Amino acid sequence: MRIVFFKTPKPKRFSYQPRHFDPKKEEWERRKAELGYDSNLSKEEQLRLKMSHRWVHPTDPSNARATRLITYFVYAVFIFGSIYVILFTHLIENFLALFGVVSK
Repeated sequence: MRIVFFKTPKPKRFSYQPRHFDPKKEEWERRKAELGYDSNLSKEEQLRLKMSHRWVHPTDPSNARATRLITYFVYAVFIFGSIYVILFTHLIENFLALFGVVSK
């Protein structure tokens, strides 16, 4: 008999039930639930499917292009605005003078 000061915990067991995954059947069930027919999906899965269907909007290339152009425009305005503030105003000099790095 050996003396044990600390009891080591046993590893937790889990129940893993392997199952066969058929992507065609899953897609068929998802499509049936989306159309409102009787399906094997649970109420929670059906609700999740309806919510994701409402939230996801198909993106067309013209919409993506417009979004990209707006993003580029915002970046350009920010860059040119920063360059203007740095070069043509005394804001940076006043800020540095405030901390005593540069004298006025």
